[in-house]
Amino acid sequence: MTSLWALVFGGVLIVLAAADGSAIQVEPLKEFKVGGRYGWREPEDNNTSMYDEWATMMRFHVGDSLVFEYHNDSVLSVDKFGYYHCNVSDPILAFNNGNSTVKLDRPGPFYFISGDPVHCLKGQRLIVEVMSPHPIHRSPPSIASPPESGSMAPAISPFSSLAGALAVSSWAFSPVVIAIMAVAAVV
Repeated sequence: MTSLWALVFGGVLIVLAAADGSAIQVEPLKEFKVGGRYGWREPEDNNTSMYDEWATMMRFHVGDSLVFEYHNDSVLSVDKFGYYHCNVSDPILAFNNGNSTVKLDRPGPFYFISGDPVHCLKGQRLIVEVMSPHPIHRSPPSIASPPESGSMAPAISPFSSLAGALAVSSWAFSPVVIAIMAVAAVV
């Protein structure tokens, strides 16, 4: 008997979740090409804020990835001091393969510099501020359309026998009742 109730109760929960209409949608993880079409390179003269400007236009979340594409260079993940002083001597991570991907695995700042200190001093460095995981969006509840003018049915009195029959028929075909009847038929 206990398993029958568990089966019925489980079926009701599944039907209620499906009938709710507010399905949960998780925003997919994103992969960002650092620098957009320019990639990871030494900025041109007087464009030292190139990577700062690029990063401020983006929203990074835990789980996203940065893709560094470059030629004859490298990328270093460093601490805050390494970033501000273009210190290449003690990186957290170092890449030099021309196409490097870094997964953003925690919230907070990430610091990247070129492995060439001269490039770093000219602006080839990046701070990425990572936010908590991607938000979970609920679908908005469905909104009924207003009735067209002139097509409204007359109101039914709650005391009429027709109203009672309608109430019973709509109750009889609710998802919960259908689920219970389906489970009962199986058992």
